[in-house]
Amino acid sequence: MSRKRRSRVIIAEDRPMTEEEARLAAEAAAYAASDADYTQYSDAEEEHLGPPPNLAEALAALEACGDAERAAAAAAYHKVARRYLGVPVPLIEDSARLWRAQCSLEERVALAAALWRSDIHEAMIAAAKLLTQARIRPDETVWELIASWAPEFHGWAVADHACNAGGRRLLAAPERLDTVETWLQNSNMWTRRAALVIALPFTKSNHPTEEEQAIRARILTWCVALAPEREWFIQKAVGWWLRELSKHDAPTVRHWLDTHGATLKPFAQKEAAKYLR
Repeated sequence: MSRKRRSRVIIAEDRPMTEEEARLAAEAAAYAASDADYTQYSDAEEEHLGPPPNLAEALAALEACGDAERAAAAAAYHKVARRYLGVPVPLIEDSARLWRAQCSLEERVALAAALWRSDIHEAMIAAAKLLTQARIRPDETVWELIASWAPEFHGWAVADHACNAGGRRLLAAPERLDTVETWLQNSNMWTRRAALVIALPFTKSNHPTEEEQAIRARILTWCVALAPEREWFIQKAVGWWLRELSKHDAPTVRHWLDTHGATLKPFAQKEAAKYLR
């Protein structure tokens, strides 16, 4: 059964929408009100959604949902020097769902690449959302694009959306961890942090296979390598990864903390042990 989407009220800036913005807003509203998942559309229904947007059209749709006050607050909070539109993430997700339905995989990758290059906060999130899907075949171009973003991470917000998309590609092909492991030597702290964040899906299984156990053991060595770093966000990422693993494999996390816990700052130790009894 597909999930029913709730309609959303979009607050645009205080100006009349252009004809193109009105068309895109109407399409987004119609799609959000439907019961169908985008993967269930027939060819005729896909045609009814209209052609895939180009970069200018996608940015116009996001800008139509923007709010100047929210944008200023986001810029002050994230402290990354780029343009902010002030669009809430749920509205970005709604736009990305529509665009996924309109695009072929090749078109989706191209649009995601262009949105990322725009260096607009919400557009970069939309780029990641376009590629966040469990099953994509073939997915090599998707993975290559996401991996190419990692050296450019500046701040946690956009990076974590990209890692959410990338984690699904790692589950599809765990050998890609070889690439992720190289991020640990990157001079960019946010890239090093992303090595753990993108690998969070490997903490989730209650009954891991031998391969999954080996992967966990490998990533735990990454935690050992990163734990001596004093940067708060690195410490937080190590604690986060251990905390998530503790929900499914508490003995392993206890052993790690007994052996290496002293290398973590107290707050990260507390984070890692949050669910241990």
